[in-house]
Amino acid sequence: MFQTGFVNLYTRDIHAGLRFYRDLLGFRETFRAPKEGPLEHVELTLNGFGIGLGTVEAGKRVHGVDAEPGRPAMVLVVWTENVDRAFEQLTRAEVPAVQPPHNTGNSNRTALLRDPDGNLVEIVSKVA
Repeated sequence: MFQTGFVNLYTRDIHAGLRFYRDLLGFRETFRAPKEGPLEHVELTLNGFGIGLGTVEAGKRVHGVDAEPGRPAMVLVVWTENVDRAFEQLTRAEVPAVQPPHNTGNSNRTALLRDPDGNLVEIVSKVA
């Protein structure tokens, strides 16, 4: 019945979201709409995991949704080879840090940051 899925994040600034997810985290852009005019929706993948970025305005117009980006109702988890190195690179790029790298059990090391809309992003790696 169901085939696949991805997370769609509402954003106040789709270009800032692209810089964060595409340029800093390495997601690859796979789709954007509309083809002409102001960008309202973009889809990106990272090793088979997909996310979409949709503008708050498009969410209201198309779906009747009053989106509030940045509310801590979810966290997007992105695995990395070295959470300490990734955290340093992201904070050097002025990504807001919530919690520095720390061990969390299950041989995981994690850190929390915020994307340009304030959504929580957790970066995780296995402890060496």
